[in-house]
Amino acid sequence: MEPLVSNVFDCALVFEGGGYRGAYTAGIANVLLEHDVWFDYVCGLSAGASHTLDYVSRDRVRVKDAFMAIDGREPVGGMKTLLQGKGYFNADYLYEGCLADNFAPFDWETFVANPARIRIQAFERDTGRTVTFTKDDMPNVWEAIKRVRASSTIPGAMVPEPVDGKVLLDGGLGEGAGIPIGMAEADGFERMVFVATREQGYWKRPLSQAARRGISRAFGKYPHVVEALLTRPQRYDIALGHVAQLEREGRALVIRPDTMPIRNSTIDTKQLEHAYELGHAQGERELPRILKFVGLG
Repeated sequence: MEPLVSNVFDCALVFEGGGYRGAYTAGIANVLLEHDVWFDYVCGLSAGASHTLDYVSRDRVRVKDAFMAIDGREPVGGMKTLLQGKGYFNADYLYEGCLADNFAPFDWETFVANPARIRIQAFERDTGRTVTFTKDDMPNVWEAIKRVRASSTIPGAMVPEPVDGKVLLDGGLGEGAGIPIGMAEADGFERMVFVATREQGYWKRPLSQAARRGISRAFGKYPHVVEALLTRPQRYDIALGHVAQLEREGRALVIRPDTMPIRNSTIDTKQLEHAYELGHAQGERELPRILKFVGLG
């Protein structure tokens, strides 16, 4: 393999999570790869963690197919897998399983050869601590995909798998409440391209009393999870305010979906394909703005 290079420095690429809303932002990620826009630093959480590793592996097929909900040897999810105790999203197959049977291979060689740095985030269930991982924590593809799974494990919807003896959940429960820009800032970046999964003007609504009671009943054994879920709307909106400030200062270019036709739980492949095409089309329209911001235009 020829040595790989980056061509965007001093500017982070940041991917928001959002479950299968990642089908839309996969289209934007692939536009960057198709036009040889190679960031030297990439971070994300939850679905954005998948984008982070797949973008750095420069595998355009996997960037897309990871969010197309295509069944392999096992279904990716739904009520059947939920009733079987595998979770609404069948994490055992979505992550390690589809690698083991080579249904969705990961280009580990390119990932390792790429000089780009990465960081992804998860939430430690029993302490409430936010943890992050870099390539240094990923000695092989299995340890890498295990950490992506941890970053994406929605409580109640996915079966968690311990990492180093600790139960980790979706990174959106941790610092930033789902907005991963803090990782880039902690690593010294003052400028970033933030690929969001929510439209312009989106803010989280306060939880209803019924929702708060439901969370407390469902996760009462894990007080740190309850606290994270109950405070997430407020924390997310504070993080959005910070994003808006970075925009005003010219330090962040935020790519927000023109429209978001799917939910985080959508697993209808036709709907996901449509969302991908919309995201790809927006990525092409946004490309001149991105190139100018990162100094390639």
